[in-house]
Amino acid sequence: MNIKAKLSILAVAALALIATFIFIKLGTNWGYALPRRGIKILAIVLTAITIAFSTMVFQTITNNRILTPSILGLDSLYGLIQTVVIFGFGSTTISMMSKNVNFVLCVIVMVLFAGVLYKIIFKRDGQNIYFLLLVGIIFGTLFQSFSSFMQVLIDPNEYLRLQDKLFASFNNVNKDLLYISIIALIFIGVYFMKFAKYLDVLSLGKEQAVNLGVDYDYVVKRLLIIIAILVSISTALVGPITFLGLLVTNVTHQLIGTYKHKYLILGSMLISIIALVGGQLIVERVFTFTTTISVVINLVGGLYFIYLLLKGNKS
Repeated sequence: MNIKAKLSILAVAALALIATFIFIKLGTNWGYALPRRGIKILAIVLTAITIAFSTMVFQTITNNRILTPSILGLDSLYGLIQTVVIFGFGSTTISMMSKNVNFVLCVIVMVLFAGVLYKIIFKRDGQNIYFLLLVGIIFGTLFQSFSSFMQVLIDPNEYLRLQDKLFASFNNVNKDLLYISIIALIFIGVYFMKFAKYLDVLSLGKEQAVNLGVDYDYVVKRLLIIIAILVSISTALVGPITFLGLLVTNVTHQLIGTYKHKYLILGSMLISIIALVGGQLIVERVFTFTTTISVVINLVGGLYFIYLLLKGNKS
């Protein structure tokens, strides 16, 4: 089966799941249910596209299929921001704070952190992407340690409120923030088109890319900025989903079987949509909201991550 046929099947499966999600047990009150489900499915598709795209590009830059952008510490920083707000001002602050303010605060802080991190790391010549990953791991661990320390000290009731923020949820997505995220994603997509042609070459490694005439440092820095913005937007909008990117990108490589990123990126987006929509259907229709989508995805993704590690050791 050729690549285009595989992508067509994935597209049909994604559209079928979306239609199932929207119309299953819709009842007679369409005017109330359809807009709410429409906003939710739009948030799911946006998150799926953002995570798949950013992870595929990130793995191309690092030439490593078991890494995700979460290694930069942005997910941990999001958890620290939510913890600091509740620890310093109480859970009532989260309730009274506009979702717009919380969203903007998280995005600005995460993007600024990534920008400062990139500026410091790449200020000197000779610093490579792996040094950035090492610093990202250290900061991520530091943020998690601070978060854990404060979570132990806060009131148990406030801790329960905090948990709602630390797990991804599509049930209360703000419509205005969703539209802002879509507009931002469109602008980022247009900007990315300048660098899309370099991805196939970047997958060969730094030395080969430089020998083939690619301005490696310039391109990688811009792509890392794009990745940081996308991860910040998706995390601030619905919360962190750690292993989704790892899961869909590796499945895409195995299923599509090509090095061409125009197919890999599209395939990963479609598989990501299938995974998220299917996972949300399971959460709502099988588990009846007794768990969250991030728990399901992280469970499957964590097991798949262990499988990749064991597979790598055998080879």
